[in-house]
Amino acid sequence: MPHALDQDLPRDWWKAAVVYQIYPRSFADGDGDGIGDLRGVLDHLDHLEHLGVDVVWLSPVYRSPQDDNGYDISDYQDIDPVFGSLEVLDELIAALHDRGIRLVMDLVVNHTSDEHAWFADSRSSRTSARRDWYWWRPPRDGHTGGEPGAEPNAWRSFFSGPAWEWDEATGEYYLHLFSRKQPDLNWENPEVREAVYAMMRWWLARGVDGFRMDVINLVSKPEDLTDGDSFHAVADGPRMHEFLAEMHREVFADHPRAHLTVGEMPGVDVDQARLYTDPQRREVDMVFQFEHVDLGIGAGGKFDRTPVTMPQLRASLMRWQTGLADRGWNSLYWDNHDQPRAVSRFGDDDPAWRERSAKTLATVLHTLRGTPYVYQGEELGMTNLPFAELGQLRDIESLNHVAEQAGAGVGFEELLPGLREVARDNARTPVQWSARPGAGFSDAEPWIGVNPNHLEINAEAQVGVAGSVLEHYRTLIALRHDLPVVAHGSVTPLAMDHPDLWAFGRELEGEQLLTLACFSREPLALPGELLEGWAEAEVVVSTSAEAAAGVQEGGVLLGWESVVLRRR
Repeated sequence: MPHALDQDLPRDWWKAAVVYQIYPRSFADGDGDGIGDLRGVLDHLDHLEHLGVDVVWLSPVYRSPQDDNGYDISDYQDIDPVFGSLEVLDELIAALHDRGIRLVMDLVVNHTSDEHAWFADSRSSRTSARRDWYWWRPPRDGHTGGEPGAEPNAWRSFFSGPAWEWDEATGEYYLHLFSRKQPDLNWENPEVREAVYAMMRWWLARGVDGFRMDVINLVSKPEDLTDGDSFHAVADGPRMHEFLAEMHREVFADHPRAHLTVGEMPGVDVDQARLYTDPQRREVDMVFQFEHVDLGIGAGGKFDRTPVTMPQLRASLMRWQTGLADRGWNSLYWDNHDQPRAVSRFGDDDPAWRERSAKTLATVLHTLRGTPYVYQGEELGMTNLPFAELGQLRDIESLNHVAEQAGAGVGFEELLPGLREVARDNARTPVQWSARPGAGFSDAEPWIGVNPNHLEINAEAQVGVAGSVLEHYRTLIALRHDLPVVAHGSVTPLAMDHPDLWAFGRELEGEQLLTLACFSREPLALPGELLEGWAEAEVVVSTSAEAAAGVQEGGVLLGWESVVLRRR
């Protein structure tokens, strides 16, 4: 039966689409246990329809021990009871489709949970038929298994500690680039790949419209597992392009429905992205790259922070704009479930400037070339939570980091600034639906603390309110749908030497846009040559009427304001 959303749909339909990411644990609690779930998502579809988004990306809801909040999957073809059931997911798929919204599932196949049946079989004995479905290695020569330094190589887990876990029963180590409860699948084994592809086909048959592929560029490991930095050893490995092309052939090539494939690829650069997303190569539709969110990482790692300036941020994003101008496609995002809140990181979350900077960040992102992603609560201007105590943290990455540093004699207070700035829990506080206790997220005590500023920042106070952050997002999403130049036009970076002005032009078949955004509290005088020929231009979107008047009447852009002009 034809899919109703696919009527007369161009193959690159996703270029004019906007994706909304739902991290279900923190979105809305539908059954009153303090944890977000699928019923909670169903209860808030009016919100998504009001925004006008085209796609929902659903973070993992598969059956899982929840060691890494669902990114440790024990059954790819079942739903964890904490989130609901397959029947409720079917209901959600149908309800989204009825509203013209597609559903993209999170595909986590670099690793499984150590409680997955595949791994239970693999670790049962060295002669198991699935032993080679994971990476097993003996201790380093001359060492006894389990002792310090006996690991097969010096790779480190991204969640602290060695990337190898000793298995006493079978006398070998298994590889885990993330948690010890997330053993890495061995994609060199064709049986592993076919099991993954079969699972993907099963989900497409169930009505899912595509996949966001978690750390997919880590699945091809060098067979010799050479020593050195674990990330650089495995990222964009020797068979990555082969595996993705095979996946496309086996899963998507003959599928009758339009779909979306997004490759989350930490460390990928522009040249690699051009290959991964070249439509002629049939690998993935777009990449989810990390260059701009990796700015500010110090010598001590993610939580060792160095200052990031707007020109550095601008240079990164505009490099991707020009680098993919003639081939390839990029995902556009400020934050997600793994990143702190955008307005706290890249904007100004002081109450006097929060709304303006939140809207200006949105203006820039949504008028660039690429597919924009809105992370739940971003459309409200939600901010980081001012963590003060270890007991407020829930994320395994942060908790492991604190424990590791404690072992080296570093106290929590010393670590707190870095945790406050970039801990993943910043993105995982409940969506602020109202000013009620629990922020309207749940009637029970939420699994993680609610930001106290939900009294001022919440959806109930913004829906339908002119000038609110939410309504600004809604305007920008409609603009991408209504003006082909936003989705398909060329991009020309402008005023790249200015310390506070982010400016660029868009053009398609004679239609032009000019985006002007101030990234400081102080007003700035726009360079005269920038506005040449734009005196009679239409204002298609602005953060305020005052901002539009300032540009049109005086060539001045007010602090943290932005304006988009249009001419033919």
